[in-house]
Amino acid sequence: MAMLRNVGTTLEMIKWEHSVFALPFALAGAMLAASGWPGWRKVCWIIVCMVTARSAAMAFNRWADAQLDAANPRTAARAIPAGILSRRFVAGFTVVMALAFVLAAAQLNREALLLSPVALIVLLLYSYTKRFTRWSHLVLGLALGIAPAAAWIAIRGNLDPRILVLTTAVLFWVGGFDVLYACQDAAHDRQAGLNSIPQTWGIRAAFWIARAMHLIMLCLLLWLLRLFALNAVAWVGVAAVAMLLLYEHLIISPTDLRRLNAAFFTMNGIISMVFFFFIAAALLLHHPAR
Repeated sequence: MAMLRNVGTTLEMIKWEHSVFALPFALAGAMLAASGWPGWRKVCWIIVCMVTARSAAMAFNRWADAQLDAANPRTAARAIPAGILSRRFVAGFTVVMALAFVLAAAQLNREALLLSPVALIVLLLYSYTKRFTRWSHLVLGLALGIAPAAAWIAIRGNLDPRILVLTTAVLFWVGGFDVLYACQDAAHDRQAGLNSIPQTWGIRAAFWIARAMHLIMLCLLLWLLRLFALNAVAWVGVAAVAMLLLYEHLIISPTDLRRLNAAFFTMNGIISMVFFFFIAAALLLHHPAR
């Protein structure tokens, strides 16, 4: 029972339900690779890969940042600094999830298996980047952005440069909202010697940088639609994403971060799902599932 309780606490700690951020982009990458529905077997294993990889990365982040979290009033109540979970248990959970990810990748194809350690390195590296660079937000963006490219490889066994446009779009999308999320820790990061864009240039400048990142994301999505010659349904989807991003930026400001959690968690989850829905609809209208 204690083991099950610890696993449940760990899943709560890493917010496993937030896999929804990158998962729809991975599925969009898979559907672009297949020019339609790639089949349930592939989709199921891609989902397993996404959930286990993110779980490994988040658990490792909590393990690596345990002392930093303890010193930050906002994160001091997390499971490890609060003494609810041991670092040893979380490290073991990380290893199990990483192994599960590799085994799931092996079910897709040889290329996915061979590249799975590379993906894990990128995912785990992020946890240390704020110790030495203010651009850690973009490393987090890359960690999520490789999802559509990885899904493409899972379907086709190779990498088409066109899908890297979606990878880069996700990179700037995640980087932008992580810059906003880091605004709440700017004062603490400055005191603790940690690096971030808000800590370096201030919250007001960070908002402008986040806006620029999200504008770049939208431009890349429009380019993606042209590269794949997607129909009007996909263009409506990107328009919807643009409106949701605008709303996200309207509900918070440099002087009012009270709705930051709504902007970060709720809105970005909706954005990723809306994008996938319209891309899937555009592809299925031209290539109906058999």
